[in-house]
Amino acid sequence: MTAPETDPVPTTDVARAARYVRAGGLLILPTDTVYGIGTTARDGDAVARLLAAKGRGRQAPPPVLVPGPQALDGLVAALPAAGRALVDAFWPGALTLVLDAVPHLGWDLGETGGTLALRMPDHPLALALLAATGPMAVTSANRTGRPPATSAADAVAAFPGRVRPIPDLPEAAEAAAAHAPIALLDGGPTPGPVPSTILTLAGAHATAPAVLRDGALTRYALNAVLAGCEGVTPLPPRAEGAAPTLPRGATTRPLPPQAGEPRTTAAEPTTAAARAGTAADPGAGGDAGGTLRGSARPRRAGETA
Repeated sequence: MTAPETDPVPTTDVARAARYVRAGGLLILPTDTVYGIGTTARDGDAVARLLAAKGRGRQAPPPVLVPGPQALDGLVAALPAAGRALVDAFWPGALTLVLDAVPHLGWDLGETGGTLALRMPDHPLALALLAATGPMAVTSANRTGRPPATSAADAVAAFPGRVRPIPDLPEAAEAAAAHAPIALLDGGPTPGPVPSTILTLAGAHATAPAVLRDGALTRYALNAVLAGCEGVTPLPPRAEGAAPTLPRGATTRPLPPQAGEPRTTAAEPTTAAARAGTAADPGAGGDAGGTLRGSARPRRAGETA
């Protein structure tokens, strides 16, 4: 799944957004699925503000977006062989991996049970931001129970009266306090509304992976990679007629089969925006002038648009 082509975004905006995030501010940002809202994963107080803005408790900790596979070093206790194969095949992309965290990590993301949900998004603005901020705790930019945001306007509407332009330092340090405004990095429409697929490899699941949420990446595609991992149990097929686990507010329509995949009655979600033709979860930017476009690599086999 790749981000659609959009108008250029100045790299100065990415740099200001990164400074704001590092100071503990909340930021709305585009991803390769839907718009997200996030902050630095290292600041427990900032993560608490993120969960409060989302209307979510500590029992639902946010996933963490990373700029690349190298970021896993120092975050996870070990990357199982299946995890390495999946990262090589599907990152950047719509695959979130749940892995055992290193015991000494010291982050407070909520009640994680000693695990981290990690993903490298396939969106140039998100990756430029992450290269400058490091790992970010990011959840979909909507209140819990509401439809996902697939445009900046949708995301702003989800937090009425709270979204402001990205501030410059030194304002950012002060704005990171409680009740601070939420900043916006507008990257144009996103491909959604299907969120990433979440797969756990934590604990005993290192050799018996389990899908926690069906999403943009199919079990068929995942099993094609897992088949090459010795001693790893393949994923069972999704139940006949079952749809991906979706945010509330999305409906479903039949999913076309992917290359080499048997035709099924599985479904993918749609929204009014998607039916109208717009998509509807989820190098570091510097101060030098320049622009970044909302496009990325062609999607790989096994990924859905």
